[in-house]
Amino acid sequence: MKIYAPSVLRSGMVAVILWFSLQQFLHNNLYTAYVPDSIVSLSHLSATILVFFNAVFELVFGVLLAFGWQTRVVSLLLALHLFDIMYTVGYGQIGTRDFGLAVATFVIFMNGPDALCIQRPKKALAVQQPVVPPAGFAQPVAPLQRPQPLQASDPALRQPRKIS
Repeated sequence: MKIYAPSVLRSGMVAVILWFSLQQFLHNNLYTAYVPDSIVSLSHLSATILVFFNAVFELVFGVLLAFGWQTRVVSLLLALHLFDIMYTVGYGQIGTRDFGLAVATFVIFMNGPDALCIQRPKKALAVQQPVVPPAGFAQPVAPLQRPQPLQASDPALRQPRKIS
């Protein structure tokens, strides 16, 4: 089960990110209150357009994370995005939730590609299973090793000199 734990975490975060993206597409006006006025004035775009861009960002990167393509890059960008949202929203219920989501996404970044990613590591494919011989067959025996004769130049044979 340990090999699939990172995949379960990644899938859970994908579900959360895609759900928020869908909500921003469907109920754009509810999310405009979270856009800071300073960002609106700096970008010269309306809050509705900025929420739409955020929804597109989360949709694209959520789908990439779902397939496990460039898992480290995608999860780092999503984690930084969630940390920024947490900072913007501030301390409270929503900020605390976003902090947990950001840390979980950062853990995906630290783990890298898992066993179910498109770009999974080679070692995840080859799970080492012990070789068990069929019943009735003897275990292989290693060949006997004969002791090597000691050489006169061997340091173990040298005796320390006694000085009288």
